[in-house]
Formats: sequence, structure tokens, C-alpha cells
Amino acid sequence: MPFDGTYLFGDKADSALKRFKKSRVMARSLGIAAAPLSPRVAPFVATEGVSYLSTSPLLSDRNQFPSFFRTIPSDDFQSRGLAQLITHFGWTWVGIVASDDSYGQLGSQIVQQEITKNGACVAFAENILLSRVDKNAFHVAQVIKNSAATAIVIFSSIAYLIPVLDEMVKQNVTGKTWIASEGWSTSFLFPCEKYSEILTSTIGFAIFSGEMLGFQEYLMRIHPSKTPEDIFVRRFWEEAFGCQWSDEDTLLIKDNKTKKCIGDEKLQSLPISNTIDFRTTYNIYKAVYATALALHDLNMCTKGGGPFIQESCGNISDFDPWQLLYYLKKVRLRREDIEAFFDEHGNPPAQYDIVNWQRDPKGTIRHMKVGSYESSAPTRNIFLINASALQWDIEKTQVPVSVCSPSCPKGFRKAIRPGKPICCFECFPCRLGEITNHADSLECFRCPWDQWSNEDRDQCIPKSTDFLSYKETFGAILAASSIFSSVIPIIIMGLFFCYRNTPIVKANNTNLSFLLLMSLTLCFLCPLTFVGCPTEKKCLIRQAAFGTIFSLCVSCILAKTFVVVIAFKATKPDSNLIRLVGPYMSYMIIISGTLIQVVLCVLWLVYAPPFSEYNINIHSGLIIVECNEGSPIAFWCMLGYLGFLATISFIMAFLARKLPDSFNEAKFITFSMLAFLGVWLSFIPAYLSTRGKYVVAMEIFAILSSSSSLVSCIFFPKCYIILFRSEINTKEHLMGRDASQSKKVKRM
Repeated sequence: MPFDGTYLFGDKADSALKRFKKSRVMARSLGIAAAPLSPRVAPFVATEGVSYLSTSPLLSDRNQFPSFFRTIPSDDFQSRGLAQLITHFGWTWVGIVASDDSYGQLGSQIVQQEITKNGACVAFAENILLSRVDKNAFHVAQVIKNSAATAIVIFSSIAYLIPVLDEMVKQNVTGKTWIASEGWSTSFLFPCEKYSEILTSTIGFAIFSGEMLGFQEYLMRIHPSKTPEDIFVRRFWEEAFGCQWSDEDTLLIKDNKTKKCIGDEKLQSLPISNTIDFRTTYNIYKAVYATALALHDLNMCTKGGGPFIQESCGNISDFDPWQLLYYLKKVRLRREDIEAFFDEHGNPPAQYDIVNWQRDPKGTIRHMKVGSYESSAPTRNIFLINASALQWDIEKTQVPVSVCSPSCPKGFRKAIRPGKPICCFECFPCRLGEITNHADSLECFRCPWDQWSNEDRDQCIPKSTDFLSYKETFGAILAASSIFSSVIPIIIMGLFFCYRNTPIVKANNTNLSFLLLMSLTLCFLCPLTFVGCPTEKKCLIRQAAFGTIFSLCVSCILAKTFVVVIAFKATKPDSNLIRLVGPYMSYMIIISGTLIQVVLCVLWLVYAPPFSEYNINIHSGLIIVECNEGSPIAFWCMLGYLGFLATISFIMAFLARKLPDSFNEAKFITFSMLAFLGVWLSFIPAYLSTRGKYVVAMEIFAILSSSSSLVSCIFFPKCYIILFRSEINTKEHLMGRDASQSKKVKRM
């Protein structure tokens, strides 16, 4: 019947174990033979076998120890697990205390490397000097007490740690969180109550404690009388009941106070779980199991199908160690209560319990399992911890903090202090337009172009858009002014229409006056294309419309002035200008003057059209929505041509300012053109020096001001005469004034 390992402790395994004990590999192949030595150095003596307590990473070197196996994980795994535990709780400023032996030094070195790799820092690293009587305890306690680090890793066995604990009690070192290696995390070898004030909140790794099927039942049935030749059972009996056998096979009783073992003691009366360290027992269980499985496989080998030379097999009664070594490498056992196999270095899969020292109201410390570490588990289940089961003090459940510098919150960046470890830093707020959306960020990140940082600098929010809007007071006033002003030319137009047969209206070319008033109405309405969000269509049309309409307006004034001057000159004898005075000359001037501007605007719109753009360079945190003129040259050409027309009109009106009174409109045109040119010349430096919506506001103001100057200078005097001085609005009055003016001219 194949051996399936149903029970290792029990009647079914007796014959297998007896045969195993008789074999000559018991002393050489089973690492437990070195038990009398220190468990950390035992494997250096028994290098051929299966060890249950040797954790040194050096034993994984197959060149030095080719036939060494163990059922307890290497300290490599424990050290990495402790570093992961430190990272899990966010401890970045950690102290390390290690015994001055291979166990402490190798383990602490790996812990330092791993926590540094994970971004934490070592505040100090002190050794428990085994060569000194006091174990360097005073110095170690002083360093721990004075350090800002509250999380302390201790990699040592309990025997070396006790002097340091005693010194910390003397110095009243409290407020520290101890991270224990498996060498002392579950030890019962010292009175925990004595150290309860300083050791509460201890958390660490412990040897995995698994269930051993049938072991409890087997343990309850053992008795020295059943196996009198087994000295281990007799010693267990002495330890369990605090007695001593007095026959010649045992040691002599040392004093009269020690009671004698009589064999009537009852195991059922003992709290077995508190008497025996089942964690170590479980590793022994696996070591013997693995060896028994290897022996079983060796025994089941059949000739002609063996793994050795010429398909031979080993003899279970007389075999070489290398033959058993072959089968040990092949051991594979997975069952709910045991998992036994070895990797290429002779190591088992790493399994640890995470224990937390918790103090009950009576002050007794208990080792509570709060998590696990298992290297062979799926990635997300390798390290598991039950946060709700943790107790950091008798009344505290919040995780202690151990940092060199407080964490930088969102909106701040870390800046390393010169000459200090990376865990010691200062926090600086991010600049405007930059954020950090997680704590302890090394850099601030700039927001996208259309977003800006909020007040806390931890989030990018959409930038506010800014333009001259109808909703704001300034924009609404300008729009209202534009609409209100456009009504004035219409009212004047109605007044002129009602008094169209009066001399003053007839004397000023009625048709041209109506066309001029219509163009002025459109001039006043031009600002409406500048107010509101600058869309692509608005940007495309507003400057072209402004230039064309104002060119029409100024061309009308030029035509009026030109006709006045030519008409006066044509009345002189032998003048050739009479042929230029005709009904269509004014319209030719208007069409020509406007058409040139139209051509300029069309070329502008075809080759470099204006477009809407988002300007983020003017104000931080603000997007200015504005119109890019496309071609600045085209814009200034359009505006320059308008100034050219106005200048020509001004010159001609200035030359005609001393004409007879019936033609005195030239004086008003002179003043209007002077005001018009003054407004737009002032606009140029204002346009070049302002940004954003204020550029638009300046242009609107220039449009309204120049249009108002034309209306007020040209038409208000006529309206005044029509409405308030009707007695001089007669042909006789106008002609009379002309006659007297003619006499004055002749006298001169």
C-alpha cells in the first residue's frame, strides 16, 4: 500500500518510524540530529539533512551545502516580509536593533536593503554586542529613547534581547512600536508582565503554526511506561509536570524541593497549547514527514525502472545518502494540514504568521494572529493583514506614526533637506497653475493649458473665460450706448424728412445727408459685433464691417465737401470745373472711396482672415477669448485707409471754411474731421498698450466717440436752426447774408 502520510503521529506510522530510526541516515541525513547546538548554527554541523529551525540565508548556497534542506523558511523571506510590513503601515523612519551574530546581522542587512528600496529610511542601526557582559544594553536603550523613530525592528533571539529590555524598563522607554523577528515574537521564556508597558503594540513575524492531524490524540496517549526506552518522553513528562524521575536512568534530583514523578499525572489536566511550542513542532512534523516520504519513494522503487545507473534502485536497508537526496528533491506533498516540498535551494515555501502583542485588562500579554505571509500564494494574497484585529495599545486602534518629517499633504511637494536622508524633507506649496493630487509628491504637475489650480493646489479646474460680455455691467453699458446712439441719426433723418422743403435742408444736399445719416446709424451699431463671445463668424466680419461702414460714412462727407468746393470754384469766370459739377459726381466719390476699402477687406479675409483664439498669456488662471486679427498689416492698412479718407476730407473742408455763409457747412465738417482724426490717433497707443477685453472696449469707445463727433458737428447745428431758429431758415435770409458777404468780398 503506498504511503500517503495519513498520520505521522499514531499507530499507523509506528512501523515506518521504527524502520526509519534504524537506518544509518538518521544521524547524517536528518538535520534535527543537531538539536543540542544553537538552532541558528546547527546546520553548519549537520549539513546533510532536513533542518526544522535553521534560518540562515547562507544555507541556501548549493555550492557549500548541496544536500541541505529545511522546513523553516530562510531569513531572506522573513526580512523581506518585515520590510513589507513596515511599508504597509507607512513607517518611513525606522530603527534597527540586531544581535551581533549571523542571524541578526544577515537579517538586519536584508531588512535595511528592502526598506530602503521601498522608500523608507533607517534612523539608526545598533547591535547587541554578545562579547560584552552588558550586551551594550545601555547604549542601545539610549539611542532608542532619543530617536524620533517610533518603529523599531529587533532582529535577535530572546536570550540576547532580555538585557536590552531590562535597560529600557530602567530608562522608561515608552511610545515605541516593536517589530519582532520570529526569534522572539512568540517567546514565553520571560515574564511578559514585566515588560508590558514597553512591549504592548509589538507586531512581527512568527513561525507558521499549522494543524497536525492526530497529533493532539497521540500526545494525550503517550506515557513513559508505554515506551520506557524513549528518554524524550520522560523529559517531556518532567517539563510538563515540574517533577523529576529518581531512578538510575535519569539525573539525580538536585534539591529536596523538586517533587518526584510517579507516573500518575494526567496530561488531560494540562493546558497543552501553553506548554508546548507547536510552531517548532510543526516544522519538525514536516521535516520527518518529508524524510519519511523520501524513504517511502526509495522503498517503492522497482528494479529496471529506478532512477540510478542502469535503472537501479536503492536498498532501503542499506542505501547511500545521495540516493535519499535524490528522493528528497522530488518530495511533493500538498494537503490541507501540511505542505512539504523544496525549491532548488532546499528551501520550503515561506509561510509566516503575523502576530500582534495585545494586553488584556489584567495586564497579560497575548500573542494574537492578525495576518499571514505566504510566498507561494497569488500575488495579492502573499501579504494579508486584518487591520480590525490589531491593537496598538489597550485603548488605541490607530496605527502609530513613525516618520522623520510629517507627510506632505496634497497641494505640496517634498524638498529634501541638504545632508539628510530622503525621508527628512520640507513641504512647499505648489505654485499657481501647478498641483499635486497625492500626498508626499516629489514634484508639482502643471495643469493643462485650459485648466488652473484651485486654492488648495490639489485639483485642476477649468479656467474662467473672459471677454466683453453683455452680462457684465461694462459690456451692457457699451451695448446700450450703441443702440441709443444709433437712434439719434434716425431721429435726425426723420426731422430732415419732415423739413425737407426748408432752405437749410435743401442747401445741404438732401440725398447725401440721408445717406450719411444711414451710414452713421450703422456706425453706431458696429459695436454690437464687438460685444459678446468672439466667435469665428464675429471675428471674421466685425473689423471688415467696421472699416467698410466708416469708409462709406467718411466718403459721404468727402463727397459733400468736394461738391461744395468744386461748385464754388466752378462759379468763377473761365473755370473748367463746371463739367465736374453734376448729379452723379458725389455718388462716384462715395462708391470709389468705399470700394477701395471693400477690396482691402476682401483681400484680408481671403489671405489672412481673423479668427477666434484663447489667450492664456495675459492673466494667470484666465482664458481671454479674443479675435486674432490674422494679419496685423491688413488691419492697420484698413485703419490707415480710413484715416487717409478722413485726412482728405479735413483738408478740403479746411480749404472751404471761408466760403460764403450759404456754404458754411465746411466749417462744421472741418471740426468733425478734426475730432474724428483726434479720436483715432488717440486709439492707436491705447490699442497697443492694452490687452484682452479692454482692447475691444477701447475700439468700441473710439467708434462711438468718432461717430458722435460727426453727428454733433455736422447735424446738430442744422437741427438747432430747424427746431429753435425757424426765422432764419428762409431763402431770403440765406441769400441776404450771401449778398452782404459778396459786397465785403468786392471791397477787399
